[in-house]
Amino acid sequence: MFSPDSGGRSMFSPDSEAGPCLVQTLRSDSGTNRHPESSAEMSFLFGSRSSKTFKPKKNIPEGSHQYELLKHAEATLGSGNLRQAVMLPEGEDLNEWIAVNTVDFFNQINMLYGTITEFCTETSCSVMSAGPRYEYHWADGTNIKKPIKCSAPKYIDYLMTWVQDQLDDETLFPSKIGVPFPKNFMSVAKTILKRLFRVYAHIYHQHFDSVMQLQEEAHLNTSFKHFIFFVQEFNLIDRRELAPLQDLIEKLGSKDR
Repeated sequence: MFSPDSGGRSMFSPDSEAGPCLVQTLRSDSGTNRHPESSAEMSFLFGSRSSKTFKPKKNIPEGSHQYELLKHAEATLGSGNLRQAVMLPEGEDLNEWIAVNTVDFFNQINMLYGTITEFCTETSCSVMSAGPRYEYHWADGTNIKKPIKCSAPKYIDYLMTWVQDQLDDETLFPSKIGVPFPKNFMSVAKTILKRLFRVYAHIYHQHFDSVMQLQEEAHLNTSFKHFIFFVQEFNLIDRRELAPLQDLIEKLGSKDR
């Protein structure tokens, strides 16, 4: 069972890219529109059973090279070796591999959060937090430039809508063969993954009991382990950002050694 941290509060500065700002509390003594089944992670975890999603699924077009990459990921996931599953396949483009997996993680988190939305309300989650030590304020640098404090469901709605907009932007995530990725692709992908992590963090800290009641903990744990191994493999999220789930991350890593 996952047990959240406890402690007292202090503030962190907003993200440098004018994204969601992180309010950290520290202990007082411590210093496009495609087949959903093409998602390798979703088919691996959920099979063909119907599941509620928070936002519409983002699907990879069947027959495309990205679809073939997903089938490769599905095959390696099926082996149960997640460390191997996240590695860049020989001869493949790193940007394309990260793009395919970013879409897949969006779909997976979309589905996982969709299962617990009835428990994540304006009343139960009046702030977007990951336990008592971490609180997130939203800004996207465009529509909302100054970070705002809002409820978890509102924050996650902002976040998932923003991610969806990035994934749907063909100039950022090109789906056609021969169309190059933009120079800022890696920076955008890192921001997307950093923000998606916050949904995992909120679910684990605030809703793990509900996840267990729904018997979804195996799906959540496998999805998160895959996500963490992927971002670790390519150094996509700063360690400081992972702090809300650091103990869990270390446990997942130690079990795989």
